[in-house]
Amino acid sequence: MKMEKKDSIIYFVTQNEHKFNEVLNIFSQEKMKFELKHCKLKIIEIQADSNKDVALYKVKCIKDKIHGSFFIEDAGFYVDHPLNGFPGVYSSYVFKTIGNKGIIKLIDDFEHTKAHFSALIGFFSKVTDKISLFEGKVDGRLSPEIRGDKGFGFDPIFIPNERPDKTFGELTIEEKNKISHRGRALKQLISFLKEQYPY
Repeated sequence: MKMEKKDSIIYFVTQNEHKFNEVLNIFSQEKMKFELKHCKLKIIEIQADSNKDVALYKVKCIKDKIHGSFFIEDAGFYVDHPLNGFPGVYSSYVFKTIGNKGIIKLIDDFEHTKAHFSALIGFFSKVTDKISLFEGKVDGRLSPEIRGDKGFGFDPIFIPNERPDKTFGELTIEEKNKISHRGRALKQLISFLKEQYPY
């Protein structure tokens, strides 16, 4: 599908500078004729049963406020064992209230913990007027202590299976992007863009 020059700009709508920098790092390494711009428009955060519901709501409530194609991302941190997926879709609120220290206090046996991060990207195309969703996931376990000053949110207590010696908080942006939930979802979006707009 041929796009005009004005359509080659894509906005990432987030107020989180860390998220934007991670996404920009991946975008800058791809050979695409898209220009990524940061849009800090505030989006209403709803509480829903799934990341999909949250992501779709975000896209629909702002698609008439942005003059161009854009995407949002909704991520969740899930402690599958022993917390049955908590905090999940409530990750942002839980981090603001009890933080990493609060999650650690809820765990007795760290050796057998299981956790994962999930990211859902919602992309809205002004060219086609359609919404597309892309999901990424990374599995791991919990660290019994906060480790690392990189990343953000629950990164310092999450140990990915691919790097069992380090938390997300100890990885560089480049290292994290290779295996992260956000990186995996974004690479799906990039593949989609290359297929849909090969110019």
